[in-house]
Amino acid sequence: MKRYFLLLACVSACASQPDASADATATTTPSGAPILLGNPTTAPPLPAGTLPDPTKPEGTDLLPPVTHVVVLMMENHSYDNYFGMLSRGEGFTLDGNGQPTNHNPDANGAVVLAYHLTTTEQTANHVTQNWVSSHKQYDNGQMDGFAATSGKEGMGYWTGADLPFYYSLASVFPLCDRYFGSVLAQTLPNRRFLQAATAMGLLTTTVNFADPAPAGGTIFDKLQKFNLSWFEYSAGEPEIGTFPPVFLAYSDHVKSIPDFLADAKAGTLPFFSLITPNGNVSEENPQDIHQGEAFSAGILQALMASPNWPTMVVIFTYDEHGGYYDHVPPPPAFPPDDIPPDPAKAGGIADGYDRLGFRVPTVIISPFAKANYVSHVVHDHTSILRLVETKWNLGALTVRDANASNLLDMLDFVNAPAFLTPPKLADSAWPPNAIQVPPSDAGGP
Repeated sequence: MKRYFLLLACVSACASQPDASADATATTTPSGAPILLGNPTTAPPLPAGTLPDPTKPEGTDLLPPVTHVVVLMMENHSYDNYFGMLSRGEGFTLDGNGQPTNHNPDANGAVVLAYHLTTTEQTANHVTQNWVSSHKQYDNGQMDGFAATSGKEGMGYWTGADLPFYYSLASVFPLCDRYFGSVLAQTLPNRRFLQAATAMGLLTTTVNFADPAPAGGTIFDKLQKFNLSWFEYSAGEPEIGTFPPVFLAYSDHVKSIPDFLADAKAGTLPFFSLITPNGNVSEENPQDIHQGEAFSAGILQALMASPNWPTMVVIFTYDEHGGYYDHVPPPPAFPPDDIPPDPAKAGGIADGYDRLGFRVPTVIISPFAKANYVSHVVHDHTSILRLVETKWNLGALTVRDANASNLLDMLDFVNAPAFLTPPKLADSAWPPNAIQVPPSDAGGP
C-alpha cells in the first residue's frame, strides 16, 4: 500500500436465505445477543447510536463465549477472481466442460470470457478500481465494464491449484458469497468504512492531513471508552492513519507483525486485533499473490495455534475488488451520514454512498464456526463493526453499521464448537511466512 506513507511521516513529525436480511432482529443467541441479518434499504433505517440490545446498557457483554476478535483484511481481489471456481458458494456459471461462460465486452466491443490466469504474478497498472472505473464496471447492475476498464486481465481468475491454502480455508470454514465492500471505490474509502462506517467524502487513496475525525467516532474510540483492549498489528503503514486524528490519538496502539506473533503465541492478544498487510504481502497489483497467501497462512496458523483460539472469531476478508470481475451486482445500502462523496474527485460520476462495493472473498474462522455452511446474507465491512458492537452492546457509529449484519449467522453457540481443535488445512503455495520479506526469501521464485 503506497497511499499514506507521506501522510504518516507528517503525523509522526507533527446458509441463511439471500432475502433473510429483511428482518434484522428476529432471532438471538443463547446469551440474548441479536443475530442481525442486515437491511439493504427495505425499511426505514435504524439511526446512528442504535444499540444492538436497547434493553441493556451500553458496554454490556452480550457474547461471553467470544473474547477475541481478529480482522485480517487483505487487498484488491473480487470473489470471482479468487473463488469463482470454488465448488461451494455462488461462483461462475460453467459450461459442460466446466469452463466459465461469464464474459464482458472489451473497449472495442469484442467478447472477453473469464479465463484462468497463467501466472500468479499480477501485471502492473492494468486493472483499475478507482471511483470512476468501479462505476463503469458496475454499469447500473449490468456488471459489464470490467474488460473495458481493466483490460483482459480484469476477467482473469485463479483456482485452487494456484491458491491451495485459500481454497482449503474457504472449503472448511463458513464462506460468505454475499460479502461486499462498503463502497464502489478503492482501498482507503473502504478501509475508512471498516473503522468508522463512513468514508467522510473520501473517494481516492489520498488523505488530507487536515481531515477531521469522524463525527460519530471510530470503533477504536468505542473500545477506549469502555477500556476494551485493542491493537493494530501492521506490516508497514498503520491503517489508523486513514484518519489522521485517530493516528495522533492512538499511535501507541500500533504494533508490528513480530509483536503479533509473540502475543498470539503467549495467549496475550487483545480483545480486538486489526492486522494490516502492507508492503509486499497485501496481494495488491502488481504483487505475486503467492506472497500474500504465504503471509495469510502464517498469520492464521499462528491464531489457530494460540492459547486464545478457543474463544476467538477471525474475519478474513479483502478491502475491495482491485478491478477484477465479479458477476453479482452490489445491492443498495443506507448512506452512512449526510457527508456526500467529494465531487471534485468524482470524475463526473454523480453518485453517493448508497450502494455497497463489489463482492470480496471472505471467510469466518472460529472454533464456533458452523461446519458445512455458506452464508448468503448480505454483509459488508460495517458488519465487522456490528459484530464488535453486538459483543459489547455498543451504539452504532453511523446509519450504515446500525443496519448492517453482525456475522453471527455463521457462528454456533448452542452446540459444542465444531472447530475447537483446528482443522488441518492445505499448505500455501509458498511456505507460510507472516514476516514481510522480499519474494526471493519467501520460498518462491
